[in-house]
Amino acid sequence: MHLSRRTLGKLSLATALPLGLAACAGQSNLDTGSGDGESKPIITTYNGAGAGFTKNFNPHSPTVLSMVQGMIFEPLFYYNPLAAIDVDPVPQLAESFTWNEDGTELTVTTRAGVTWSDGTAFTAKDVAFTFNRIKDTEALNPAGTAPSAKASDDTTVVLTYAIPSFVEGPTALGRTWIIPEHLFTDVEDLSTYTNEEPIGTGPFTLGDFTPESYLLSANGSYWEEGKPAIGGVRVMSLSGNQSATDKWLAGEIDYTSTSMPNLDEHVKSNPDLSYTNSPTSQCALFASSNPELGSEGPQTDPAVRQALYYGMDREQLSKLAFYDLGTAISPSFGLPERDKDFIDPSIEDAPWNADTAKAQKVLEDAGWEKGSDGVYAKDGERLSMTISCPTGWSDFVTALDTLAEQYKKVGIELVPQQVSVNEWNDSKSTGKFQLVIDSLGQGPAPDPYYLYKTFYATDSTVKVGENGNPYQNSARFSDPDVDAALEAAAGTDDPAVKKEQYAKIQKIIVEAMPYVPVLIGSSLTEYNNSKVTGWPTQDDLYCYPMSWSAPDNAQVLKTVTPA
Repeated sequence: MHLSRRTLGKLSLATALPLGLAACAGQSNLDTGSGDGESKPIITTYNGAGAGFTKNFNPHSPTVLSMVQGMIFEPLFYYNPLAAIDVDPVPQLAESFTWNEDGTELTVTTRAGVTWSDGTAFTAKDVAFTFNRIKDTEALNPAGTAPSAKASDDTTVVLTYAIPSFVEGPTALGRTWIIPEHLFTDVEDLSTYTNEEPIGTGPFTLGDFTPESYLLSANGSYWEEGKPAIGGVRVMSLSGNQSATDKWLAGEIDYTSTSMPNLDEHVKSNPDLSYTNSPTSQCALFASSNPELGSEGPQTDPAVRQALYYGMDREQLSKLAFYDLGTAISPSFGLPERDKDFIDPSIEDAPWNADTAKAQKVLEDAGWEKGSDGVYAKDGERLSMTISCPTGWSDFVTALDTLAEQYKKVGIELVPQQVSVNEWNDSKSTGKFQLVIDSLGQGPAPDPYYLYKTFYATDSTVKVGENGNPYQNSARFSDPDVDAALEAAAGTDDPAVKKEQYAKIQKIIVEAMPYVPVLIGSSLTEYNNSKVTGWPTQDDLYCYPMSWSAPDNAQVLKTVTPA
């Protein structure tokens, strides 16, 4: 099978390094025997959620539950973000694709013989329906740039873009969750529908559900023969990282991506335990930064954000909060190794140790004056800001407590807050926060374009108070020159042109700094091998292993086999 990839293949670099979401009619093989007289194991997983799951199985909703995207609703292809950029994606609901010469038409050949879990045949018409509904849903297509789609027959669909859109390929092909036309035709708003009785093509279907946990059962009619080999996946809610650590050590969790100390010691003493580390998580302080879109607080001053940048001791943060596994981060938010040929050479990595004097000078040059309490103030406003992270996320909790102490030396008052995951995401969605700690994701393929488009494009954000995507531009950053450079980069497959446009973006975002770089943290995924084998390892990262990452977790859970 030939996969034509004019879109991104030419961008690969010889020096590039790999990168470190009601009952169904489909038969479940959960605990029904596996053909050899043995029941198939149920895998337990924790993905950072506290108590209070709310039914939302709509893969296009910003608040969709974990392990719906990819597990129940599939994309057309799977792009491994750890693979080289010229590696072909893995066919899923489609078998091949081609671009036209100018990058405005993407023709996809879909897989024949696939059925939805209610027994209805899947066709290219479902694909066309999905893309057209996204295009016609303002909340999912705020900039109006999503493609239109037309199915010429049951296995051929053409996506048409208004402008050259080579870089949209991985998103369209690898991050668009195909939904059944016969069940979604009458849905009024695709962005808010909760889809409580999901019917998908994926390897799993919905089993039982409670606010504390839910079960995804193996789809007995799944198109990929022999998969999944397990009986199902139990998604659990816990109080936080420590609880997850305790349950993993006790053999009660099989698959999780949780920050844990002393992993090597645990693995050495228990042969059932193992882990992988794929450090690609660029931790940052997210600032609601744009007064023109309604942001309020000291963090709207770029000088304050620069002072946060220089006043941070990253070495201490790595040791105290990230188990001494943190590594240098670039304020360009290109990965220092993977993207080094795409980072402007004038941009240095973030300082590893605090420069208190420089942080104070930046503030004073911007008109901030230190008060009698040791905290800077300007126009009657003290330089005091709240910053939040989810309750129980021990690495982030420790990081915020450490930062609060570090910034006292600068003259900045930081007030850490622990909130529920839902509150944390809601604040990012609405922009009603001052600072949060989070990480910038890498996107569907190993190219800095996707991070810039997601976190810095004007069309990736909304005004404060409106509901945006909590995983996109929650800083409310907007700059016409950045938007223009992104548009230029999207319309080419020439790496030299891309590099030129990225340099323009980098110079602007390093100065504005709506996301204050902390460090590249460890991306740890822990396994229990007593039930199943075939987890991704450092020697065989056949997919990005993080348990919360979609559709990567689906690749993991349909690959593992009973021990």
